[in-house]
Amino acid sequence: MKIMAMCSTGLGSSFMLRMNIEDVVKELGLRDVQVEHSDLSSASPTSADAFFVAKDLEDAAQGLGDVTVMDSLIDKDELRAKVKALAERHALA
Repeated sequence: MKIMAMCSTGLGSSFMLRMNIEDVVKELGLRDVQVEHSDLSSASPTSADAFFVAKDLEDAAQGLGDVTVMDSLIDKDELRAKVKALAERHALA
């Protein structure tokens, strides 16, 4: 499974979110999960199996497929819960 963390420029916040997702994936013991980051304008539905974006990009990310919207990019508990939910939806857990 490929997860894409995205922000408007593909630099700061998407990179931070990517690192945090990688930490949670490792913590949960999920296998065969690849995490990348990108700017939103470069993403397409085939870029990844699932996408994580900040709340301000929710509308722009519609149409990509499985989009998880983060209320806070730095809340590890929220991220952990949303990665767990993603793992359950995709039968990774």
